[in-house]
Amino acid sequence: MKTPYIPDDSPFNQDQKAWLAGFMAGLQTRLLNTADAGSGRGKPPIYILYGSQTGNAEGLAHTAGTSAKQHGLEPVVKALDEVELEEFSTMRRVMIITSTYGEGEMPDNAQLFWEALAPEGIERLEEMSFGVLAIGDTGYDGFCEAGKNLDTRLEQLGAKRLLARVDCDVDFEEPANTWIEAALPLFAEVEGGPDEVAAVPVAETAAPAASAYNRKNPYPSVLAVNRRLSGPGSGKEIRHYEFDLGDSGIHYEAGDALNVVPENNPELVGLIIERLGAKADTAVAKHDKPLVELLTRGLEISMPSRELIAAVEQRAGNDDLSRVVQSGDKAALENWLWGKDTLDLLQLNPNLNLSVDEFVGLLKPLQHRAYSISSSSLANPSRIHLTVASVRYTSGGRQRGGVCSTYLADHVKEGEQAGIFVTTNKAFRVPADKNAPVIMVGPGTGIAPFRAFLQERRESGAGGRNWLFFGDQKRASDFIYEDELTAMMKDGVLNRLDLAFSRDQAEKIYVQTRMQENGKELYAWLQDGGYFYVCGDASRMAKDVDQALHDVVAEHGGLDAEAATAYVNQLKREKRYLRDVY
Repeated sequence: MKTPYIPDDSPFNQDQKAWLAGFMAGLQTRLLNTADAGSGRGKPPIYILYGSQTGNAEGLAHTAGTSAKQHGLEPVVKALDEVELEEFSTMRRVMIITSTYGEGEMPDNAQLFWEALAPEGIERLEEMSFGVLAIGDTGYDGFCEAGKNLDTRLEQLGAKRLLARVDCDVDFEEPANTWIEAALPLFAEVEGGPDEVAAVPVAETAAPAASAYNRKNPYPSVLAVNRRLSGPGSGKEIRHYEFDLGDSGIHYEAGDALNVVPENNPELVGLIIERLGAKADTAVAKHDKPLVELLTRGLEISMPSRELIAAVEQRAGNDDLSRVVQSGDKAALENWLWGKDTLDLLQLNPNLNLSVDEFVGLLKPLQHRAYSISSSSLANPSRIHLTVASVRYTSGGRQRGGVCSTYLADHVKEGEQAGIFVTTNKAFRVPADKNAPVIMVGPGTGIAPFRAFLQERRESGAGGRNWLFFGDQKRASDFIYEDELTAMMKDGVLNRLDLAFSRDQAEKIYVQTRMQENGKELYAWLQDGGYFYVCGDASRMAKDVDQALHDVVAEHGGLDAEAATAYVNQLKREKRYLRDVY
């Protein structure tokens, strides 16, 4: 920077000229610094990239972005699928925060990135420094597999790992935040290339507004409505619930999830206490609650933990259990465990004895259950609606049930309270463009978010067309919300409704069948900028729907299989193919 020039014939003495030159130099420096700050220069960038299925990893990424500024870094927060590989190869500081979806799969908004990163022969990443934070659930196979795969692959490509990966279980908040605060100072010390800073745009970190209510502090909401939707003769029990938000200040949007904090079945709790030879008020080491309260509200007793399975296998002398555990065959173990709870394991051998303290130490904390919200806050600002199938079955001579679904159906009466909190899912929203066409595929309880979407589109005055594919087993007993959907058809909110009731005829008809039957128009809606949404079962329905979508695009777009896949992948990149699957 040159010293400011003061002409000799200016009307100032030498002291005034010296002071003025200093003042102008300072002003020039300040202006340059301001310009640098406005263009993103002056702070080294850190790329915080996330893969998130339900919003937890995304929330952590925004939290990290806020903290990064306090460490002198300029955060750029993006979903992994928003990053092209060419751009990724230029990054020097990369923090990846990812959940794992299903049985060890990448989240939807990280899958395309992983497919691009995984092949051999891609550009190496010798200049990159990175760290990976993984969140998952040890109750599922492939615990934190997405994070593990990304961590390993970056190392294989020559990137430098700044700190060890941390794999967080369902109680992820504390270890995740500890890891983030340990990682950021290390990223701040990484030196960048000469052109790196100037090339990075300013990125505002728009973190979701934090609610006062969360997993550790749920809101005690009054259950205002608990009614059965499925009719007589149905093979299912689907219920509609409405939770009163009172003066909680809880805000939600269509696409978000409501988390319910359940209690365990009191009959199962009593049988376990009896099997342990204990009493309800038995004191438990390291806990300030009696045994009955711990088993009712604190610990998971329906799904046996891996630790309990291992302990029982070593002591029970049960050949079947030992065979599947020692074989390492996950599918065989899963099949063996089907329909079994912790009491079943305790009953494998009458001589198997576990102390109360030992048994409790082998259990996992009882977790909330998340459900897609089936209402729009524009139509229902003071309540949140859920559409839930009650899981019931008989096994081993005992009636069993889903922990939360039967808790709601049987144990929370209208007017009573249950603990709830909202999880934001910014990746599953109605289009910002109110004129965009929307295609929704949601059989069974998968209709939940689309009931919310339709309410949202109606209340916001959206002019875009809406098309719903819905189905179940029998129309007479399983056509839930029929009156509402019929009214929406008459009002013009719902432009198309295609139904698939699989057991009303000899040949099974599913939602994907209807998609293919109407493939020409479906493709036309996509070509017109349509958004394609899916909600429901991930293991079969969502995969079948995905295949049907590829088939429709190939047939009616005149594309081969490779080009059809590229078309669908582009829908994903444009966030026009979105899923809420479980």
